[in-house]
Amino acid sequence: MENALKNETQAQSSNQTVYSILFIIGLCHLLNDSLQAVIPAMFPILENSLGLTFTQLGLITFTLNMVASVMQPVIGMYTDKRPMPYALPIGLTSSMLGMLGLALAPNFWLILVSVIFIGFGSATFHPEGSRVAYLAAGNKRGLAQSIYQVGGNSGQALAPVITALVLVPLGQFGAIWFTIIAAIAVCFLTYIAKWYNIQIKAFQRMKKTNHATKVNPDLSKSIKAALTVLVFIVFARSWYAAAISNFYAFYAIENYKLSISTSQVYIFTFLAMGAVGTFLGGPLADRFGKRNIILFSLIGAAPLALLLPYVGPIVAIILLAIIGLILMSSFSVTVVYAQELSPNKIGTMSGLIVGLAFGMGAVGSVALGSLIDWFGLTPTMITISLLPLLGFLTYLLPTDGKIREWYQ
Repeated sequence: MENALKNETQAQSSNQTVYSILFIIGLCHLLNDSLQAVIPAMFPILENSLGLTFTQLGLITFTLNMVASVMQPVIGMYTDKRPMPYALPIGLTSSMLGMLGLALAPNFWLILVSVIFIGFGSATFHPEGSRVAYLAAGNKRGLAQSIYQVGGNSGQALAPVITALVLVPLGQFGAIWFTIIAAIAVCFLTYIAKWYNIQIKAFQRMKKTNHATKVNPDLSKSIKAALTVLVFIVFARSWYAAAISNFYAFYAIENYKLSISTSQVYIFTFLAMGAVGTFLGGPLADRFGKRNIILFSLIGAAPLALLLPYVGPIVAIILLAIIGLILMSSFSVTVVYAQELSPNKIGTMSGLIVGLAFGMGAVGSVALGSLIDWFGLTPTMITISLLPLLGFLTYLLPTDGKIREWYQ
C-alpha cells in the first residue's frame, strides 16, 4: 500500500492524472450518496407506516439537505486554510450512525435526528472529496470532476432500486443493511486520507506559486456577479430535479395507476441517465466550453420538461431519460466553473455550489410538498416544468476565455 501511495504521489507531482485515486473517490461518492438516497427512497414506506404528510416528507428532505448545504461551504472555507484529510472517514462514520438510527426510529422526530447525522457526514465528505479530485486531476480537471461527481449521481440513482429490492420487502428496518455500505466507505476513505495527507504540502506550495496574485476590486465584483448568476442556475436545476426525484413517483402512481415498485422505474431512469449526463458533461465542457454546456443543460431540457406533464406513461419514461441526461450534464461543470472563478478557494467553491444544490433541493422539497398538499400533484408538476427556462440567465456569465484572461 505504501508503494502504491508513493507512485500515485509521484504521478500527481508530475501533473499527471491519478486515475486510481479518482476512481476510488468516485466510488466513495457513490457509496456516500447511496446512503442519502435511502431517505427519499423511504418516503412511500414512511407515508404508509407512520402516516406522514407530504409536508412532513418535505421537512425530512429539508433537514438532510439544509444540514449538508449550510455546513459544506463552512467546512470548505475551513479546510482551504487547514486541510483535514481524516475528516473524510470521520464524516462517513457519522453517516453510518445516522443509518442505524434511521432503521430503528419509531417516530418522525427521531427520523429527523438520524437525518442530521447523515447530513453532517455528507457535508464533511463533499468539499474534501472534491478537493481530492482536484489534486488527482492533473491536466484533466473537467474529466476528473466528472468521474468524482458521476459517483454521487449514480448513488442517487440507486434510490428506486433500494426501494424496490430492499425497502418494499423489508420495510423501514431494511435501512440497517446500509450501515455495511457506510463501513466499506470508511475503509476506502481511510486509504484516500493517507494519500491526501501526503499531498497537503505540495498543494500549499502550488497555491502560493500559481495563485499568489491578489484579485483587484473590479475583478472581485465581476466574480461575485458571476457567482450570483450561477446561484440562480443551480436553483433552477435543483428545484426541478427535487420535484422529479422526490415526488414524481407519487405522480406516476396517481396518473398511471402504478405500484410503488413500478413507479420507481421512472425515478431510476431519470437519475441513472442524469449520472450518464454528469459524466459526459466534464469532457464536453473541456472541448466546447463550460458556459456553453451550462446553457445547453437547461435550455436543451426546457421543451421536454414542458411536454412531460401531458404525455402517457411510455413517452414519459423516454422524456425523463432525455431530460435527466441533458439537465445533469452541467452538474460537475458548474463546480469546475466556480473553482476557476476563484482558484484560491477550491474547497469553498465546491462547498458553495454542491452545498447550494443540496440547499436549493431542500427548500424546493418543502415548498413543492406544500404546493402538492394545497393544489395537487398535476398542477405542481405543470408549474415546475417552467424552471429550466431560467437557463437563459447563462448568457450573463463570463465566457471561459474571459475567465482565463482575468488570471493571466
